[in-house]
Amino acid sequence: MKIGILGGGQLGRMLIQSALKYDDEFYTLDPASDAPCNSISNFTQGNFNDYETVLNFGKDKDVVTIEIEHVNADALAELENQGVKVVPNSKIIKTIQQKILQKEFYKAHDIPSPEFQVVWNSDEKIVMPLPFVQKMNTGGYDGKGVQVVKTEADYQNLWKEASVIENLVDIEKELSVIVARNEDGETKKFPVTEMVADPKLNLLDFNICPVFLNEETQKQIDIITEKFLNAINSPGLFAIELFLDKEGKVWVNETAPRLHNSGHQSQEGNANSQFEQMYRVVKNLPLADTDVLGYSGMLNLVGAEGFAGKVIYEGMEEVLKLPKTYVHLYGKTETKPGRKMGHINVLADSREELMEKLIKVKEMVRVIAQ
Repeated sequence: MKIGILGGGQLGRMLIQSALKYDDEFYTLDPASDAPCNSISNFTQGNFNDYETVLNFGKDKDVVTIEIEHVNADALAELENQGVKVVPNSKIIKTIQQKILQKEFYKAHDIPSPEFQVVWNSDEKIVMPLPFVQKMNTGGYDGKGVQVVKTEADYQNLWKEASVIENLVDIEKELSVIVARNEDGETKKFPVTEMVADPKLNLLDFNICPVFLNEETQKQIDIITEKFLNAINSPGLFAIELFLDKEGKVWVNETAPRLHNSGHQSQEGNANSQFEQMYRVVKNLPLADTDVLGYSGMLNLVGAEGFAGKVIYEGMEEVLKLPKTYVHLYGKTETKPGRKMGHINVLADSREELMEKLIKVKEMVRVIAQ
């Protein structure tokens, strides 16, 4: 089968790496000539936001999928019209890639998400009380396009683009659940993970699984995932990012219609990884077992402040001596501050041991440049 992927980054790379044990041809499209998928797929350099480029890329494929949501959804809709299978379908991609449509989707399907106001331009009056979150309608990714507005003085920093103005949740924990649905309607979800963010970079720092939740919290998450899977009417793998507030209520922050950073620990921590699951979704195969094998966690490897250029992973040899510690590099030759260059997964017998190991590894390794 010819499988096309819009985006040639690390998510596509790990999907292909996982699927190499099967018999398929993988094709990727990315604007960067040195994208991580370049060396392990039939690679095309091109803009996945351009209508004609996406159309030409996808027209001879059996199925087209994505590893980034900021793609030309209209071209994907036309490919569907031409008989190409698109996973997830163009309609749900278009809904999720626009924060305004995404929020309205949650509201229409009674999926709990923080109260919001839509602002189309800078002249509109904001009625949401301070503090609030501003999310740009399009283009936000990896913490970009999101800002917290705390005081009236911060109003001068508001973006002028169309945005969602959202109530600021008093967060107890940030959680994520990855769910999958194939074309036959079979669904599976991975156990909930806890995300610990780097407050400076607004990027995921640690990922921890399993997270112990009381019965009521787990029930809320189960209801959210069921409503979401019933509403999307599309095969796909989706990461639903959640807030647990200090009063015990669960809210949907946002959803990614693709593989996600919060599922990386599944590579060694679960019976099957999110990448295996995504492959099965794309091929409409029976979905994989997602049981946890123990305690697992993930640490992002991001470029250190003050370093840009050819990457060096300082301390990596010492990390490789550690038991139950697994390094995943993304094939990016150039580092810059805050750039995701890889991740390290860790297994442990308890949450306490897991946190100790993750903190130890974080102190041992640094992503610098020559």
